[in-house]
Order: sequence, then C-alpha cells, then structure tokens
Amino acid sequence: MVVRRAAASLLLLALPLAGQAVELYRYLDRNGTLVIDRQGVPPEYAGKGYDVLNEQGRVIRRVAPALPAAELDRQQQERQQAVADGQLRKLYSNVEDVDRAKARKLAELDGLMQIKKANLESARHLQGQLMEQAAVQQRNGQALTDDLRARLDAAAADLLRLQADLQRYAELRRSTSTAFDADRLRMQRLDAAQDTSP
Repeated sequence: MVVRRAAASLLLLALPLAGQAVELYRYLDRNGTLVIDRQGVPPEYAGKGYDVLNEQGRVIRRVAPALPAAELDRQQQERQQAVADGQLRKLYSNVEDVDRAKARKLAELDGLMQIKKANLESARHLQGQLMEQAAVQQRNGQALTDDLRARLDAAAADLLRLQADLQRYAELRRSTSTAFDADRLRMQRLDAAQDTSP
C-alpha cells in the first residue's frame, strides 16, 4: 500500500515534466566552436548572444549580444537628454519664452540685491554712528559700556552677514544666467531639429 502511494506520487510529479518542451541552447565558445547544450549557456558566453532551440533544432528565441559599455552609456545619456528636453518643452514654447523667463528671474534677483545693498549701507551707517559714540566716550576718558560693546559687535556681525548675502546673490545671479543661457541654446537646437525633420 505504501509502495503504491509512493509510486503514484512519483508518477504525479513526473507528469508535468513529461509535457514540458525541451530547450537546447546554441552558442559559440571561446574557441569559436558551436556548442549545443541542454544545461544552458555559461555566464562567460551569455553576453555574446545565443539561440534557444526546440527539440527539432529550430530556433524559438534569439538572445542578442550584450551591448558594449560605451554604447550602454550613450543610450543612457540619450534617455536622460530626452527627459530633460521634455521638461524643457513643458517650461518653454520657444526661445523667446526662455529670454522672458530669464529677464524676469534676473530682475527679481537684482531687486533682492538692491535691498541687500540698501541694508548694507544702513548697517554701515549704524556702525559708523556707534563707533563715533565709542570714540566720544573714550575721548572723555570713559570706559565703553557693555551695551555699546554689544551693539558694536552686533553691527559688525550684521555687516558680515549682509556682505555674505550679497555675495551669495551675485553668485546666484551668475549661475541663473548661465542656466538660462544653456536652456536657450538647447531650445534653439530643438527648434532647429524640429524645423529640419520631415
């Protein structure tokens, strides 16, 4: 009874395998010899491409050779450029749109820089007044008060912060201008390519 069950179980397990088609793999080895194998293609040869054959030796599937690394990189760059071009086309309809957006952004940055410059002048003026007060106290033989020292230190810190902000805005303006110039050039190329395509 136990033997019959075991035999029946093995028969049930073997039935799906009997219905499966046998696949053969054809590839070239390192010597250029054509090899047909049931085991599959060794990893060192799989990248060179191979054929999958049925029991009758007919090709049922062809696996192309892997592309060289340089070609894969080129394709990746093309995909990235296509995505960037799509995003650029969503932002701008033409080169004039790029020019208008650049002018708006630079005007905005120029306005912020003017505010910082005005704040910097006010801070310099305040520092000058505080230094004058300190000079008067010292000429009169008085020690500087803690309050005046704190205000002088705060004014000096403000000057440094405002100068750094102004420098940061100037750099942001340069990089923004460069980015818009690159967008403009790319839009010109895209428009030219679109004009020449049939």
